[in-house]
Amino acid sequence: DNKLNMFLFTLSLMIGTAGLPHVIIRFFTVPKVADARWSAGWTLIFIALLYLTAPAVASMARLNLVDTIYPEGTAQAEAIRYEDRPAWIQTWEETGLIQFEDKNGDGRIQMYNDTNAAFAPTAQERGWNGNELVVNNDIIVLANPEIANLPGWVVGLIAAGGIAAALSTAAGLLLAISSAISHDLIKTIINPKINEKNEMLAARLSMTGAILLATWLGLNPPGFAAQVVALAFGLAASSLFPALMMGIFSKRVNSKGAVAGMLVGLGSTCVYIFLYLGWFFIPGTNTFANTPDQWMMGISPQAFGAIGAILNFAVAYAVSLATEAPPKEIQDLVESVRTPKGAGAAIAH
Repeated sequence: DNKLNMFLFTLSLMIGTAGLPHVIIRFFTVPKVADARWSAGWTLIFIALLYLTAPAVASMARLNLVDTIYPEGTAQAEAIRYEDRPAWIQTWEETGLIQFEDKNGDGRIQMYNDTNAAFAPTAQERGWNGNELVVNNDIIVLANPEIANLPGWVVGLIAAGGIAAALSTAAGLLLAISSAISHDLIKTIINPKINEKNEMLAARLSMTGAILLATWLGLNPPGFAAQVVALAFGLAASSLFPALMMGIFSKRVNSKGAVAGMLVGLGSTCVYIFLYLGWFFIPGTNTFANTPDQWMMGISPQAFGAIGAILNFAVAYAVSLATEAPPKEIQDLVESVRTPKGAGAAIAH
């Protein structure tokens, strides 16, 4: 069901954003609790603007694209000829991200499908059915200003903004990954006696490994850009968000419950994604075809993060109830997070 997938997909993006570590880690860059709250508030405002304007940008991009090929009131049989194509199509054709295939040999850029009763009979009589112009999804954002005849510097500004956002996100995530592995995992659990030099070495090695993995996934993406982002946000939603929320709003959830919930949420989401997109995103290793008729209960892999989060919540709370309650000092800490008392400037560590 498309409505169900859209709801789960949107929910995954929302709670995935709340659970992303590079958003949380920004709180450590300000000196006071009040500054952290203002930082979080402005972050939420800009994230809300991004999500609210994205559908409008997508709609305008689709309208601009279609109007340049099929001006208002023009029948598809009278679509523009290929040699008269707009300049933006000629520009992006050079990248190989736009391709034209004249399926009916009439030299015009047309598209037909069986759901369009006005055009389908003609298409079937000509022996083809489909789209003659293939536009790569990844170029829509950059091509949209050019389609709308905006000046070239607008395209450059959008590209610069995208690069800046990517570098900022990458920096925050690499810092979170390296500190989680070197300090939280190695120093806190595996080897508490590790010295600072070896801890720094572990951080650098883990950061290098993360960069190599990201590079491999960049060269072999499991989908186009928006799908990859959806998968990343889904993994954050199914693993980190429930633990963060329960850590703030529940004094009963303990470490065993949180770990069990995160393992179940992350594991179920990863397995579901791998079943349709390939194990560890290796091409050709998928168990099922990534098509709506093959999806379990009709849920897309990009939207499964919300289901993983629900499983995370359920398992974490069940395991916590079946085990001992957190120590009194942990419960007091949770209470202080809800209502900070006497919070001032951050102390040095």
